[in-house]
Order: sequence, then structure tokens, then C-alpha cells
Amino acid sequence: MENQYCKVGAVTPLTSNRQTIHLLEFQYQNFLDKASTINDAKLIEFFESKAQKVQRILENLV
Repeated sequence: MENQYCKVGAVTPLTSNRQTIHLLEFQYQNFLDKASTINDAKLIEFFESKAQKVQRILENLV
């Protein structure tokens, strides 16, 4: 077996290809769906803020 080295927590930069945009759109919708189905105000605020961050990233890519 060969040794494999990876950086824990390494981040791959997002490019503006179609797959990345599709993934971000899915995450955005997923956060909004979670926010609409939860009854806890703090969790709703958390998921809505996550959705806003993803939306800003999408706007910068498009």
C-alpha cells in the first residue's frame, strides 16, 4: 500500500463552471428549505444566513 498525503482542511477553489454553479444552487435551496421547516428561531436565522452567503458567492460567479 502506498502512502497518501493530503492536507486536512484543504480547500479547492470554486471556479465558475456549470457543476459548481449547480452545487451552489442546490446548497442555497437546501438551506432555505431547512429554514422553512424548522421551528427554532436561532436555527432559522442560521440557515438563512448560510443561504445569503451562498447567494453572494453565486452572484460573484455569474
